[in-house]
Amino acid sequence: MVSVERKAYDIVVAGGGISGVCAAIAAARHGARTALVQERSVLGGNASSEIRMHICGADHHGTRPDARETGILMEILLENKRRNPNHSFSTFDTILWEKCRFQENLDLYLNTRITEGETAGGRIRQVTALQSTTEKQFALEAAFYVDATGDGFLAAGSGAEVMCGREGRNVYGEEHAPGESDTYTMGNSLMFRAVDTGEPVAYKRPFWAEPFDERKLKTRDIGEITSGYWWIELGGDGRDCIADGEEIRDELLGAVYGIWDYIKNSGKYHAENYALEWVGCLPGKRETRRIRGDYVLREQDLVEGRIFPDAVAYGGWPMDMHIVGGLRSTLEEPTKYIYLKDVYTIPYRCLYSANVENLFLAGRAISVSHMAFGSTRVMGTCGVIGQAVGTAAAIAVREGVNPRQVGQQYIRRLQQMLLADDCYIPGCRNEDTADKLNGISSVICSGEQADGACSNVTNGVSRRVKGESNCWISGKLDRKGQWIRLQLAGREEIRQIHIKFDPDLTKQIMPSLSDAQRRQQEKGMPGTLVRDYRVELLDGTRCVWKCERKDNGQRLCIHSLPEGLTGNCIRITVTATYGDAFARIFEIRAYGKPAIFMGSSSSVPPAHERQML
Repeated sequence: MVSVERKAYDIVVAGGGISGVCAAIAAARHGARTALVQERSVLGGNASSEIRMHICGADHHGTRPDARETGILMEILLENKRRNPNHSFSTFDTILWEKCRFQENLDLYLNTRITEGETAGGRIRQVTALQSTTEKQFALEAAFYVDATGDGFLAAGSGAEVMCGREGRNVYGEEHAPGESDTYTMGNSLMFRAVDTGEPVAYKRPFWAEPFDERKLKTRDIGEITSGYWWIELGGDGRDCIADGEEIRDELLGAVYGIWDYIKNSGKYHAENYALEWVGCLPGKRETRRIRGDYVLREQDLVEGRIFPDAVAYGGWPMDMHIVGGLRSTLEEPTKYIYLKDVYTIPYRCLYSANVENLFLAGRAISVSHMAFGSTRVMGTCGVIGQAVGTAAAIAVREGVNPRQVGQQYIRRLQQMLLADDCYIPGCRNEDTADKLNGISSVICSGEQADGACSNVTNGVSRRVKGESNCWISGKLDRKGQWIRLQLAGREEIRQIHIKFDPDLTKQIMPSLSDAQRRQQEKGMPGTLVRDYRVELLDGTRCVWKCERKDNGQRLCIHSLPEGLTGNCIRITVTATYGDAFARIFEIRAYGKPAIFMGSSSSVPPAHERQML
């Protein structure tokens, strides 16, 4: 008989994909005792080494300028960029593990599946989980739960209202919805990786692999043969992507090996020297359950680029609507892209259950229609949703309110916390009254470009938006460097200084199987990112505190100062970037006490980002 270990937390996050990781880290950094429960041995979900899908987002592979996600996801991707130049997904697994394993206030449970939730009075009381590697069983009790499982498993098992399939045009009045509602969903996919061995390699199709020919694949693009194809997709057309998952996986394996036979042996793709290096065994899921919240995001909201008053995240990927039947539909293109003119916002009301009082929603199972889901499901968008949810959950813990009440009573605080933590919310700007530099006009610098005034660092917007740089772009860097100086209203105690640099929010930086995607990425760290700089707190002309950082690798850098230091001026001197001729800084903030969650709108920075002299 397995004994049950009982654990108590403020927040339990179910699911360790990109959204769950960002939610758990955000909650923990804001002081909440958090558990992250992941059924697999690695984190990352569809971006892990088990599935190996690159992280798409609002930038749509760099075609939408200045739209890439920031916050915790940016922190992870920049760390990966520094340490993983060869796009190893196993190394990316380790970076995700490290971020969670060594995060204060966060307990990580890998190889652990939540098997059931105990509910009473419309609330989840506890969840039971089994860890396969240790044969331990846990009873995890928390004030709040986050379903980031992708399948909405915890929510559905706890009595939350579930949506599944495609809503007909009459349900939400969506132009591109099908005429009638049905139960169809997008399917699952298996990826592969092929390498050039430098010499001919023979390949014989296994007896169980399906034969493919030009007729079956005439609507499929076989351009690049080094990486798998998202269109190797099955399920959702009468076979349930959850209940029939094993059968679908087996059929996908047959499809991968059969399609590789066509690529290798048809003579059309110059594949003589190529061999399969890796084939996935865990399908990547696109669509299963969605959970109803207080609002259902729909097609019109995305097309109009709607800015909601309770916006906490954003998206911009096209509505990417895969054909019913996937690979079995041979007469039509495998997907229809409905392009969006601009980014759109995601309201907080989509991120908690409408009827389970203490349940937050993150990842792809949030409250959206099938049409809107075609865009919100991508991992970059799921990442910023996760950070918003983790931050909101920490507010709920601190204030003793439920998820709905966070939106009713604390939405402005939530938005300002997210902005301080380097998230982007279209339509919102820095209005943090605790930031001693917010809106000040006493900013001077050693030099500036016409579109890069130094006063931009306190204008409340920390990225380029619609042609406005919102960035200090210095004079040309030389041996002495370029400096910016911000004058406080008077002598103040300063405990933290926050700086947001420019890693180029148009260029892609995610790990990818695809050689074509890799070639599009800048080698090494982004050239626009500041590498070496110095921060000083001045009292008049006297320097009372100084920190020098070499080989910076992050956009958001937080510097903590010892208690009791006062000054009236902050000076930052940039001496080197990773290649750009100019220093670029989007925002500088200063706080008179450590900007932790308790009564403030900023987070405790990760330990490796705290530096003091």
